[in-house]
Amino acid sequence: MDIDVLGALAVRENGVSITPTAPKPRQVLALLALRADQVVPVAALIEELWGNSPPRSARTTLQTYVLQLRELIAQALEHGRSGAKDVLMTLPGGYLLVSGGGSSDVREFERLAGEGYRAMDQGAFAEAARTLAGALQLWTGAAFADVQAGAQLAMETRRLEESRLCALDQRIEADLRLGRHRELLPELTVLTSRYRTHENLHAQFMLALHRSGRRSESLSVYHQLRATLVNDLGLEPSPRLRRLQHSIQTAAPETAAMPAPFDGAGPAAPARAR
Repeated sequence: MDIDVLGALAVRENGVSITPTAPKPRQVLALLALRADQVVPVAALIEELWGNSPPRSARTTLQTYVLQLRELIAQALEHGRSGAKDVLMTLPGGYLLVSGGGSSDVREFERLAGEGYRAMDQGAFAEAARTLAGALQLWTGAAFADVQAGAQLAMETRRLEESRLCALDQRIEADLRLGRHRELLPELTVLTSRYRTHENLHAQFMLALHRSGRRSESLSVYHQLRATLVNDLGLEPSPRLRRLQHSIQTAAPETAAMPAPFDGAGPAAPARAR
């Protein structure tokens, strides 16, 4: 089974799509696919579909959705593995989707991101940049972009987005350490507009601008971020960001200090995934 959730939902068994078009069966498959080879409790599926107000018929309706998914699996298995119940299994307390060792974009992303983080820790910045870029290329849009999300999928979407942002942050840091500051300017312009309170992205943008000989613009980024933090959150920039601002004011571009990764104390600074 091949599973893609980092963008539009696509699940294929034996090379054939088993992704339903109806919204609620699609939600069920999305949660089962994300947690492939793990039992997903009935309670979690019911919460995903109906929140805190499930109908009395919730379990029966959920069983109907599972049967619909098994029908799609059975069609896909016409010339492959037999037994849709062996692919979408009913177990005590829940359901389990068997991947059969197939591909999963989430698992591949997590594998590549882990390799990239280890390369960063070892100072292998070229390898880290390459590996983390490969991980990020697996994303074709927001996770579950075409799935109606309930409580469970919304939580998983936030988790995945945080993981993506951590990998992006580290890939940019690796590129900065490789002296690719000018190449990063267009990307960081977009990212700092999108993540208006993310201190590390702004710090990276400041440094990239400064090393490109654009010190006044670099300092403008700091002042704009400070205004946003104060007005929106009632917070001042972190001491680490203030130190970077001071070093840019007093140092030449070639001697400006590389900002160290956040320790989690600054606003909107995600902890690095491990």
